[in-house]
Amino acid sequence: MTETIRIRRFIARRVIAPMNLPLLTSTGAVAKAPLVLIDCETDQGAVGHAYLFSITPSALRPLTAMVTEMSELLAGDELLPFEIERKLTQRFTLLGLAGLQRLAQSGIDMAAWDALARSRGLPLARLLGGAPKPVKAYNSKGLGIMPAEGAVEEAHKLLAEGFHAAKIRVGRPEARDDLAVVRAVRKAVGDEVTLMCDYNQALTVTEAIRRGEMLDDEGLSWIEEPIRHDDYEGCARIADALRTPVQIGENFDSAFAMQSALSAEACDYVMPDVQRIGGVTGWLRAASLAHAAGIEMSTHLFSEVSAHLLCVTPTAHWLEYVDWADAVLAARLKIKDGFAIPGEEPGNGIEWDEAAVRKYAVG
Repeated sequence: MTETIRIRRFIARRVIAPMNLPLLTSTGAVAKAPLVLIDCETDQGAVGHAYLFSITPSALRPLTAMVTEMSELLAGDELLPFEIERKLTQRFTLLGLAGLQRLAQSGIDMAAWDALARSRGLPLARLLGGAPKPVKAYNSKGLGIMPAEGAVEEAHKLLAEGFHAAKIRVGRPEARDDLAVVRAVRKAVGDEVTLMCDYNQALTVTEAIRRGEMLDDEGLSWIEEPIRHDDYEGCARIADALRTPVQIGENFDSAFAMQSALSAEACDYVMPDVQRIGGVTGWLRAASLAHAAGIEMSTHLFSEVSAHLLCVTPTAHWLEYVDWADAVLAARLKIKDGFAIPGEEPGNGIEWDEAAVRKYAVG
């Protein structure tokens, strides 16, 4: 009989980690990674790990406080992720189940699943009923808004890290400049390399259709988030007008939001973010929706956990790879010949480099 495991507490720590490459998007630049590191301590000794990316340092303190409040609510409970989700959802419904609350709950969920996997001596993928295996990955940590010459140079650097695919940020003031960069990168890397592009919600519907039609003959695998993320009707108009597939989903704040997007036929592909969709538990629900709809599903950020989740996603498509937490990790996700290789060690693959955590800690 399996021994009952109980939660002692969740510990949240704040760090601002250096990024190897700054990310220059149409909506602003990100040069450092503000992270909340979460540890799930249990009465049996297993400790689960996860991290949250707050995007802006100003969100670190309130996000950490939210995790701490949830920890106090869960202390002493059995380590059962679905029950944890039920309890937290019930407790915070009146506050609202999006925003920082959703991020904190997702971090709690990821750390809880990791603790459970470690206590069973299983990698996360096996705990979920699958097995670790290579998953197709693209390098997404660079290729921001920059001149064509810089984009070509950076594309070669990203691909040299073991990838055969990369994503270009677009959304410059002039559409012709976006087109010039896409064409320059394509010419430089060749047709065998997979390229995607991301507008980061920069456009109106009309402008997205105009620019998308300009890109339709450039061999892009998808055009990502061309307009406001929750305008599903507008996204549907764009997807209908373009030959290039439209990708959305990183801002789905639950499986219910994803269901609404699928019902509106707002996109050709989906890419939930494990931090926003509800952690591992929310991801599993979203994967079931994608399976039922017959739509390919990629990941957004959080490469370590996401690699395991793609192993149990029926319509698994691409892993978005970034290394923004690497500065505080003891081990890094392995990349080989265009694939991410999740390991067989217990858990989700996240281990802290405690010396680095101390170095980059913020008060």
